[in-house]
Amino acid sequence: MNLEVDKSDLHRMRAVERPSVPLGPDQARLRVDAFGLTSNNITYAVYGEAMRYWACFPAPEEGTGWGRVPVWGFGEVVESSTPGVAESTRVYGYFPMADEVVVQPGRIDDSGFSDLTATRGAVPAVYSRYSFVESDPVYDADREAQQMLLWPLMVTSFVVDDFLGDHGLFGATTAVISSASAKTAIAAAFLLAERDGVEVVGLTSGANLGFVAGLGCYDTTVTYDDVDSLAAGDACFIDIAGRRDVTRRVHAHFGDHLRYSMVVGDTHWDNQADRSEPLTGPRPVFLFAPDQIAKRRRDWGRDGFERALSAAWNRFVPWTDQWLTIRHAAGADEVEAVYHSLLDGRIDPRVGDICTLAGTVGRSRPTDER
Repeated sequence: MNLEVDKSDLHRMRAVERPSVPLGPDQARLRVDAFGLTSNNITYAVYGEAMRYWACFPAPEEGTGWGRVPVWGFGEVVESSTPGVAESTRVYGYFPMADEVVVQPGRIDDSGFSDLTATRGAVPAVYSRYSFVESDPVYDADREAQQMLLWPLMVTSFVVDDFLGDHGLFGATTAVISSASAKTAIAAAFLLAERDGVEVVGLTSGANLGFVAGLGCYDTTVTYDDVDSLAAGDACFIDIAGRRDVTRRVHAHFGDHLRYSMVVGDTHWDNQADRSEPLTGPRPVFLFAPDQIAKRRRDWGRDGFERALSAAWNRFVPWTDQWLTIRHAAGADEVEAVYHSLLDGRIDPRVGDICTLAGTVGRSRPTDER
């Protein structure tokens, strides 16, 4: 079972049964047991062409316009022609929304392997790495759901915090985060709040204001309409919402006191405000997390980076027990419903969705559910 999305209209999705293909030499078949589905995956779809996410798991029929949105989850090796990758091995990594995927394992070591399939070379190596759970330092059998939902977001959030810290917050004392109820934003706020002398401000919708304010990781929380109520001062903007009107409002409010404007995500991906007027203040810069990861691996070594990231994760995850509820979706219809709710912004920030297509059958017609 494969769920595929029309790359020209992200609301159109189809469920397709595809026969398993025989393995070639040095390949492995991974059953996709479960995966998390969050706004992060919508970002993968929105930036699928620009950042080449669509290239990771192309639909078999090239040129049809259909693609498979990447997700993070757990799988099991059910067939292998690769020495060093044994059947029944459980792994964590990057998968398509499907019930299985064939990979070409390489760079095999005690921690896992990389998929050397040619299409995976379109994106940084971090997206092609599969970790053996038995040697994964952050793996906890009781927290698999959090790892699927939050680990990829935590990596981004860690990089947001580390990049700003690496630059002394560009001289700012306030960090303003849009889409403050998004899990990437929450993790970034959690880490930034640990820094001395940094005020963390969350921007959110009126509907989510109470939830965001109650988290405790934001010093100040305001709605998008109340940006002008914020105190003046030197600030950095971490844009996870992607709302052009909010970006313009933040830039106008802080003016020359806005020291840096970082684009991280696009949870409001379909907001298309007027771009004819230039923004006040600095030009927004897209954060490409692999660049900062590569820098820190040079600075600290691979093991040093992994230790710092794992330490941040181990501080963050227990805290999420206070507010995160896990919800499960099984089968094409239920997973499609989760996807459309995320795409349309119908999100309960307290909920994290764990999905599975393994062993399920769903419809095979395109859908358009607005």
